Amino acid sequence: MKLRQWIGISCVAVVLCGCSQQKSDTTFTGDQEELPKYQSNLNAISPQAYSDVEDLNLEPGTYISIIGKDSDSAYWKTLVKGVEQAAKDLNEALGYSGSDKIKVIYNAPEEMEDIDEQVNILDEELARNPHAIGIASIDADACTVQFDQATENDIPVIAFDSGNLYKGIQCTCKTDNEEAARTGASKLCNELGDSGKILLLVHDAQSASALERVSGFKEEVASHPEIEIAEELYYDQMSEMKKQIALEYNADREESEAEILEEELTDSDVLAYYLEKNPDIKGIFGTNVTVTQWALAAIRDNEQYKDLILMGFDAGANQLEALQSGEIAGLVVQNPFGMGYAAVVAAARTVLEIGNEAVVDTGYIWVTKDNMDSDSIANMLYR
Repeated sequence: MKLRQWIGISCVAVVLCGCSQQKSDTTFTGDQEELPKYQSNLNAISPQAYSDVEDLNLEPGTYISIIGKDSDSAYWKTLVKGVEQAAKDLNEALGYSGSDKIKVIYNAPEEMEDIDEQVNILDEELARNPHAIGIASIDADACTVQFDQATENDIPVIAFDSGNLYKGIQCTCKTDNEEAARTGASKLCNELGDSGKILLLVHDAQSASALERVSGFKEEVASHPEIEIAEELYYDQMSEMKKQIALEYNADREESEAEILEEELTDSDVLAYYLEKNPDIKGIFGTNVTVTQWALAAIRDNEQYKDLILMGFDAGANQLEALQSGEIAGLVVQNPFGMGYAAVVAAARTVLEIGNEAVVDTGYIWVTKDNMDSDSIANMLYR
């Protein structure tokens, strides 16, 4: 066993979910107002009420706690910028300074997707008695006890990035994950000529965002009868996959061959195993930046996989470089800046009890090598 062995859109079109509503034009005074570079991120949010801080008359010293999944990746760093911009805009609009400032604090686990640490952070934040909490739940079923405690203490909770199954969540600010994944699936099927086998790489088996993307992707693939999902691999089950591969190899090895240990296998080895198991796979789709990078690394490790069509979610520096070089054919790029901004607005609205939409759509775009340098696309990218 050898263990190591976006079609581009013809026009510069932006797929911005739910952004048909636009802000009304301001009165022309002769001077042209220079819009911030992140304005396109705010324009993608629907409803547009979540893209500005007008009429959010919070009391001085209001404390909003925002809890994410990570702080180090390009996606989450960009989301934090949106959180910080919303806080800045709130304080400027209200004229608050010093101890009167609206306090918006972002916290996240040191290790990506560490559910235990996220629960600990939530416990610590509840002890600080914030006026509202926004959380990107790593596990859609987790934190029921904490959310009950928040409800008992009149601390409203909103969700962002990933939803939560808790009934008391006031609002969820996120990408329309099913629609975005359907777009990715459609692009990949078209690139494959509507025929062939696909490897689907999923970031985890429990977050709402992952489950929604898998659902949307499969729904679209089902409308392409000659396309088949050969394997569906979950990154949070990596250790189990390595264990199974080692067991299978060792059961079949010759006596003269050395035994393979689970801990000796790399992530690329795992992907290589499934590609060798399914040699007729023609395309790979990753549901977030981690698994898209996993596929990219495995392809780079083995020349025989260079003809595989790779598409996925999100746009870190490595993914954008691979898009430019042609190693990645297309990416569904979310709007983390807008998501962070909308989450703060939603939290503020819960504090003021002025009502919230059940779901705020923060938009996405489809990016290819052909359109990535256009202004309308470039301003939405994050590195």
